[in-house]
Amino acid sequence: MKLSECPVRAAAAVIEGKWKPMIVNALKAKPLRFGQLLRALPEASRKVATEQLRELEREGVISRTAFGNRWERVEYSLTGYGRTLVPVLTLMADWGVKHQRRKSRLGARAVEHRISQQQDDSQVEEPV
Repeated sequence: MKLSECPVRAAAAVIEGKWKPMIVNALKAKPLRFGQLLRALPEASRKVATEQLRELEREGVISRTAFGNRWERVEYSLTGYGRTLVPVLTLMADWGVKHQRRKSRLGARAVEHRISQQQDDSQVEEPV
Protein backbone atom coordinates (compact mmCIF):
# COMPACT_ATOMS: atom_id res chain seq x y z
CA MET A 1 0.00 0.00 0.00
CA LYS A 2 1.22 3.47 -0.84
CA LEU A 3 1.45 6.03 1.94
CA SER A 4 -1.13 8.20 0.14
CA GLU A 5 -3.59 5.27 0.25
CA CYS A 6 -3.25 4.57 3.98
CA PRO A 7 -6.55 5.40 5.73
CA VAL A 8 -4.86 5.80 9.12
CA ARG A 9 -2.49 8.36 7.61
CA ALA A 10 -5.48 10.21 6.10
CA ALA A 11 -7.17 10.37 9.51
CA ALA A 12 -3.97 11.40 11.27
CA ALA A 13 -3.43 14.19 8.74
CA VAL A 14 -6.70 15.83 9.79
CA ILE A 15 -5.76 15.98 13.47
CA GLU A 16 -2.05 16.47 12.90
CA GLY A 17 -1.01 19.66 14.60
CA LYS A 18 0.00 20.67 18.05
CA TRP A 19 -3.40 22.05 19.11
CA LYS A 20 -5.99 20.39 16.85
CA PRO A 21 -6.95 17.53 19.21
CA MET A 22 -7.27 20.01 22.07
CA ILE A 23 -9.39 22.34 19.93
CA VAL A 24 -11.77 19.49 19.09
CA ASN A 25 -11.85 18.50 22.75
CA ALA A 26 -12.63 22.07 23.84
CA LEU A 27 -15.48 22.34 21.34
CA LYS A 28 -17.12 18.99 22.11
CA ALA A 29 -19.20 20.43 24.97
CA LYS A 30 -20.38 23.65 23.34
CA PRO A 31 -19.47 26.31 20.79
CA LEU A 32 -16.82 28.77 21.94
CA ARG A 33 -15.72 32.23 20.94
CA PHE A 34 -12.10 32.71 19.90
CA GLY A 35 -11.04 34.19 23.25
CA GLN A 36 -12.65 31.30 25.12
CA LEU A 37 -10.80 28.85 22.90
CA LEU A 38 -7.49 30.60 23.56
CA ARG A 39 -8.12 30.32 27.31
CA ALA A 40 -8.69 26.58 26.82
CA LEU A 41 -5.27 26.44 25.09
CA PRO A 42 -3.14 28.63 27.38
CA GLU A 43 0.16 27.65 25.77
CA ALA A 44 -1.02 28.21 22.19
CA SER A 45 -0.13 31.42 20.42
CA ARG A 46 -2.93 33.38 18.75
CA LYS A 47 -1.25 32.87 15.36
CA VAL A 48 -0.91 29.07 15.59
CA ALA A 49 -4.40 28.66 17.06
CA THR A 50 -5.84 30.70 14.18
CA GLU A 51 -3.95 28.63 11.58
CA GLN A 52 -5.12 25.35 13.09
CA LEU A 53 -8.72 26.56 13.38
CA ARG A 54 -8.64 27.48 9.68
CA GLU A 55 -7.25 24.05 8.77
CA LEU A 56 -9.95 22.28 10.79
CA GLU A 57 -12.56 24.49 9.13
CA ARG A 58 -11.21 23.60 5.65
CA GLU A 59 -11.47 19.89 6.56
CA GLY A 60 -15.11 20.36 7.62
CA VAL A 61 -14.39 19.47 11.25
CA ILE A 62 -15.41 22.82 12.71
CA SER A 63 -17.55 25.71 11.58
CA ARG A 64 -16.90 29.40 12.11
CA THR A 65 -19.83 31.75 12.55
CA ALA A 66 -19.36 35.52 12.57
CA PHE A 67 -21.95 37.66 14.35
CA GLY A 68 -22.32 41.38 13.68
CA ASN A 69 -19.30 43.04 12.18
CA ARG A 70 -16.49 40.84 11.01
CA TRP A 71 -14.41 41.17 14.19
CA GLU A 72 -17.13 41.71 16.79
CA ARG A 73 -17.86 38.12 17.64
CA VAL A 74 -16.75 34.86 16.05
CA GLU A 75 -17.88 31.51 17.36
CA TYR A 76 -16.46 28.09 16.59
CA SER A 77 -18.32 24.79 16.88
CA LEU A 78 -17.89 21.20 15.85
CA THR A 79 -19.77 20.15 12.75
CA GLY A 80 -21.67 16.87 12.67
CA TYR A 81 -18.71 15.47 10.77
CA GLY A 82 -16.33 16.86 13.40
CA ARG A 83 -18.31 15.13 16.16
CA THR A 84 -17.37 11.79 14.59
CA LEU A 85 -13.78 12.55 15.62
CA VAL A 86 -14.61 12.79 19.34
CA PRO A 87 -14.75 9.01 20.01
CA VAL A 88 -11.57 8.50 17.95
CA LEU A 89 -9.72 11.13 19.99
CA THR A 90 -11.14 9.69 23.23
CA LEU A 91 -9.70 6.27 22.34
CA MET A 92 -6.39 7.88 21.39
CA ALA A 93 -6.33 9.79 24.70
CA ASP A 94 -6.98 6.58 26.67
CA TRP A 95 -4.18 4.84 24.80
CA GLY A 96 -1.92 7.85 25.33
CA VAL A 97 -2.46 7.75 29.11
CA LYS A 98 -1.59 4.04 29.18
CA HIS A 99 1.44 4.67 27.00
CA GLN A 100 2.69 7.50 29.26
CA ARG A 101 2.33 5.26 32.31
CA ARG A 102 4.18 2.45 30.54
CA LYS A 103 7.00 4.78 29.52
CA SER A 104 7.18 6.11 33.05
CA ARG A 105 7.41 2.58 34.49
CA LEU A 106 10.00 1.53 31.93
CA GLY A 107 11.96 4.72 32.53
CA ALA A 108 11.93 4.12 36.30
CA ARG A 109 13.10 0.53 35.75
CA ALA A 110 15.90 1.72 33.47
CA VAL A 111 17.06 4.19 36.10
CA GLU A 112 16.93 1.47 38.79
CA HIS A 113 18.86 -0.86 36.50
CA ARG A 114 21.55 1.77 35.86
CA ILE A 115 21.90 2.48 39.59
CA SER A 116 22.23 -1.21 40.44
CA GLN A 117 24.78 -1.61 37.60
CA GLN A 118 26.81 1.28 39.00
CA GLN A 119 26.66 -0.22 42.48
CA ASP A 120 27.72 -3.62 41.14
CA ASP A 121 30.56 -2.00 39.19
CA SER A 122 31.79 -0.11 42.26
CA GLN A 123 31.86 -3.32 44.32
CA VAL A 124 34.10 -5.16 41.86
CA GLU A 125 37.74 -4.96 42.91
CA GLU A 126 40.15 -4.04 40.23
CA PRO A 127 43.18 -6.32 39.75
CA VAL A 128 46.46 -4.94 41.06
